[in-house]
Formats: sequence, structure tokens, C-alpha cells
Amino acid sequence: MLFPTLTFGIFFLIVFSVSWSMRWIPETRKWFLVGASYLFYGWWDWRFTVLLFGTTLFNYLGGLALGRTQGGATRKVIVAVTVGVDLSVLAFFKYYDFFLTSLDTALTTLGLHRDLPFMEVILPIGISFFTFQGISYVVDVYRGHVHAEHSLIDVMLFKSFFPQLVAGPIVRAADFMPQIHEPPRLTRDHVAIGVVLVLSGLFKKMVIANYLATDLVDPIFFDPTAVGALDLLVGIYGYAVQIYCDFSGYSDIAIGVAALLGYRFLPNFDQPYRAASLQDFWRRWHISLSTWLRDYLYIPLGGNRHGEVARYRNLFLTMFLGGLWHGAAWTFIFWGSFHGAMLGVEQWARKKLHEFAPVHEDEPGIFARLGDFAWHVVGVFMTFHLVCFAWIFFRSDSFSTAANYLSGFFDWSTDNSYTTPFLVGLVALALLFQFTPRNLGRELAVSIRALPFPAFGLLLGVGLLVIWAIAPEGVAPFIYFQF
Repeated sequence: MLFPTLTFGIFFLIVFSVSWSMRWIPETRKWFLVGASYLFYGWWDWRFTVLLFGTTLFNYLGGLALGRTQGGATRKVIVAVTVGVDLSVLAFFKYYDFFLTSLDTALTTLGLHRDLPFMEVILPIGISFFTFQGISYVVDVYRGHVHAEHSLIDVMLFKSFFPQLVAGPIVRAADFMPQIHEPPRLTRDHVAIGVVLVLSGLFKKMVIANYLATDLVDPIFFDPTAVGALDLLVGIYGYAVQIYCDFSGYSDIAIGVAALLGYRFLPNFDQPYRAASLQDFWRRWHISLSTWLRDYLYIPLGGNRHGEVARYRNLFLTMFLGGLWHGAAWTFIFWGSFHGAMLGVEQWARKKLHEFAPVHEDEPGIFARLGDFAWHVVGVFMTFHLVCFAWIFFRSDSFSTAANYLSGFFDWSTDNSYTTPFLVGLVALALLFQFTPRNLGRELAVSIRALPFPAFGLLLGVGLLVIWAIAPEGVAPFIYFQF
């Protein structure tokens, strides 16, 4: 069930109306929301609801066992087994074919070909997201950040809540559980921010991302050798905008829908293309994943506690595994490894620069400020283009396609078929919005919060009609559904 469809619109109207009619009976409301979430997830293939319930039950039992166990060694075994099962399920569904295909290629190259147990494994939508949520719950119970939940329905709602189930954001138990323990309330702030986020998310996805995908990015990446260098340049800028609008659009809708049901999610994007360093980029891009990788992978690996070399190693391993999380393909692994390597280079260069030219806080003169601004502009420009370079491998279906894309930049003689004023303007407009005030959406929500409740419905309805009218035909799935 896709967000920008009539089917989801009818589904959400029913869920919204019924759930708020149950606000005086919170436990029944939880059961209803869990049932609606399982219906939402099972719309693609009902069999995967069994997988969702099974992993949820296992995480619930793991949390209970941790809550009732005092011994440190036993608790470590419990969390290791629970997390190990979660990762094994994820590895089987997501990486079984990839690992066997890679092994088969390696054995054939070495002249050691063997018959391997290949099978067609269907990837359940959203398995990476709800697996990471389950792991974070168990680990946080182990660390004492949250209490083990005694109610199975609470854990089921936490893992299956439909707005964020299939493509995030990755919600932490410490943020969500306290909200479901309180009586549900729908405030004007909830409604205002919900309406603004749903409309902005639909516009990003249905208009900007879909136009760029169908008219620019998809045809260029289908055969990079058939287009000119200008098309390739605009194409990768277009993909940078497309994937941002596609994924942040989904996050906006998810956060907005959750707000309309009375729950608050943390932001998942913060104008990432205005970042002046890769470190800053990862503080702004897919925040729920980057903070998850930091808290549950980078810090347990040692973080920056064991010297400079260990810090660079941990950065690289974290981003390498982050690339593998995105998909079972060597191009994703290269993408993650590139970011990991460049984060290490960036930190090393910053350290050497500070050693060579220490910053003096007592020199805030006009020339110093101009110099800082110039360095910031250079940093934004370089960071954006490093990110775009890595996006080429992320989007390409093979290294061959990526190589053809890069080599095409040396051929300015081929005609450019896809660079039109409309598409260039769309890319430029989307990038310009990266530099608007950071709280623009919240300010818009504040400006409409005094409207009567029927006016919110009218505003949402008119906004939907306008977006539908100007969007291209068809409904493309969200990019991050495949992860």
C-alpha cells in the first residue's frame, strides 16, 4: 500500500476516524492500530506478517528475559542470541542470493566450481527497518536505557506502527514507548504539523522526485553511453535531488501521519546538501540510521576512544556495513566504503590543518569572518560533489554502468537530449530550498495552527488536488522500499 494512492487515503481516513473514537479506551486503540498496521504491511504479501510477528515476539521475549536476569554474563548471552537471530533473519532474506552468487563467481574464477544451494528468496519490504528497531529495543533494555515491556501489544505497536514500518524513520523505543503509555491526545500542533508535513512530503515525492526520475534520471542511467556530458552532469544532480525528495518525502509523510494519530517522531532529514563536510552531511542525512549506526555499531566498536588509527578503522567499518545495509550489491558496498574512507581523510585533514593554522577565537575581525565564509562555501561545494560522485555508484546497477557514467564526462561532443529548462529549474529550485531557514516547515505549521479544524481538512484536500493535478501520471514506489 503506497502513501500517494487513493487506497491509502481511504485506509488512513478509516484508521484516523476509528482510532480517535477509541481514545477513551487506550488498550483497545492499541489493538486496533496494530491490526491496521498488519493490514497495511500484509497488503503486499500477507505471509510476511508472520515474519513480522515472529521477530517481534522474539524481541519481546528477549527483553523480558533481560528484565528478569541480574547476572552480567547471562545478560550478555541473552542479548547476543537475540541480536544474532535478528541479524540471521535479515541476512537470509537480504543477502543469501548475493553471498551465494559472489561465492559461485569466486569459485568459478579459481576453477573450483561447485553446485550451490541457490533459491529464489523474496525480500520482505521494510525488513531492514523493523529489524534495526528490534535490535535497538533489546540493546537499550540491556543497557538500561528503557525498561523491558511486559505488554506484548506495546512491543507489537512499536515495531509495526504503519507510518514508519516499511521505510523508516527508525524509531527508538525510548522515544516511542512513553507516548503509547500516555492517553492519546490530538492537539492543534499535531494537526498543523501533520498537514504541513503530509503535503510537503507528497509534493517532494509526487512532483519533484517523480518528474526527475521519469524524465531525467532513469533514462540517463539506463544507458549513460547514449547521452552527452551535460546530460550526465545534470543527471547526477537530478538523482541527488530525486533520492532526497523521494526519501525525505516519505519521512515527512510518515512523521505527519504519525502526528495526526497523536504520536511524535524525530526529524529524519535536516537540509543535508547545505552541509560543509561529510561529517555534517551524515548528521543531516537519514538521521535515524546515521545515529543508529553511531550508537549500536561505531561506539561499540570503540568509537574514538582508542587512538587515531582505531577511530579511522571504526569509521570505515561502520560506513562499510552501512553500505551493505542498503543493499546486496558491490556498488552499495563501494558507496559505503567510499564514505567511510573519505570521513577518515576529512578528519585527518582537519587535524593537520588545525595543527598548521590554529584557530584563534580572539580574532573575530571582518577579514576572519569573510575567510570563514569562503571556507564554508568551498566546503559545501566540495561536500556536495563528493556525495554526488558516490551517488553514481549507489544508483548504478553495476560497476560497468558507473564506469560508463564517469567516462562520459570526457565526451562533450554527444548531443544532450534530457537537459531541459524545466528539469534544470526543478533541480535548481530543490537545491535552493536546502538553504532556506531550517524551521520553515514548523513556522508554516505555527501560522495555520489557529485555523478551525474543518479548515485543516479543506486545506489538506485542496493541497492534495493541486499536487495530483501537477504531478506526472503513475505512482512510482519509494526508492527506500528496496532496503
